[in-house]
Amino acid sequence: MLDHTAAPSRRRVHFLGRSAGRLLLAALVAAGCARSASVSTTTISSGAAVGAACAPLPPVYPAAEWQRIGSPECAGWSAEGLEEVREKLSGMATTGFMAVVGGRVLMEYGDIERVSYLASVRKSILSMMYGIYVDRGVIDLDATLADLGIDDVGGLTDAEKRARVRHLLAARSGVYHEASNSGDDLASAPERGSQQPGEYYLYSNWDFNALGTIFEQVTGTDIYDAFEAHLALPLGMREWDRSRHRRSGNRNRSIHLAYHFNLSTRDMARIGYLMLRNGAWQGTQIVPPDWVRESTRPITRRTEMNPVRRRDGVFGYGYLWWVFDRPDLPDAYDGAYTGLGAVGQHILVMPALDLTVTHKTDPADDGSVSHNEFLEVVELLVEAYCGSGCEMREAA
Repeated sequence: MLDHTAAPSRRRVHFLGRSAGRLLLAALVAAGCARSASVSTTTISSGAAVGAACAPLPPVYPAAEWQRIGSPECAGWSAEGLEEVREKLSGMATTGFMAVVGGRVLMEYGDIERVSYLASVRKSILSMMYGIYVDRGVIDLDATLADLGIDDVGGLTDAEKRARVRHLLAARSGVYHEASNSGDDLASAPERGSQQPGEYYLYSNWDFNALGTIFEQVTGTDIYDAFEAHLALPLGMREWDRSRHRRSGNRNRSIHLAYHFNLSTRDMARIGYLMLRNGAWQGTQIVPPDWVRESTRPITRRTEMNPVRRRDGVFGYGYLWWVFDRPDLPDAYDGAYTGLGAVGQHILVMPALDLTVTHKTDPADDGSVSHNEFLEVVELLVEAYCGSGCEMREAA
């Protein structure tokens, strides 16, 4: 249950309709939206005035601690608007929140050092590690399950074994075998054997867990050891603890187990910032930039998502990342994508604003923040940037 990535509900979230008759949150003024974290000393169109005393803020990488933006207005953000974000968070079950602009903390809330369960954001992390080994020629995206000898309890059919690694990454395998853990859309799956690999999107933990098995089998490396070597240590994660991590699930249902992660909010922020910087970290290319682009484009468009209720939302799907894919979304969401996890786990990347956002709850507290509630927080955050300059795009 805790691994579930819920679809946006049929109720439209605030940034898709705050006032009757029209969508309130709108496109940022093009000049403001496209600019980088480097801020001029003139007044910008975001509505947050930049005073003469403000120095440029070129992008940076964090050391052991993150640098902080002393004056939000100097980075083009409204302190009053950020206070609205803080007020919104205070009424939710949020345990940790960070908004990072250009590698500096714009605002934080809660205990950002607290470690808790990441839920389905684990899948986006695995996508990053796949990119590393695909680039090295170790993992072949066109290898089939038959090529790799992948099977499961009760057996897979010959047709299912024709699914390729790339199909599993895009949740388009056509394999509707029960997963070792719950929290997916299997209950809405078509009849088993009715869809050919690559033809039909369905959010399925079987695909995601089998990808974990394939990763370890092909690379010869444990997922958590690979994460430590390629991400946790190079990024300087502060709360990473390898001893807390092991794969889990019900082997009677499926031999392919889940690979849950436990991270702090501030360590999640390093993952988001690595992705924002196209996989580079302090002069070292960790995740190939081509993979960052490929994995975060909408391989499945919003209008092709299944079950049909998902088409009411804002997301398409890439390689284990949820991609903003509504034509009438504001410019701030151009190229934006996110990892989504149950009860309020999020790593959001918004390249147009040079912004990453991380949000956590702790399932041990029995608190929950829905994906829609998180998107409402993001709306307020964007409004703190664009102010009165918001104007909605025309729908295609």
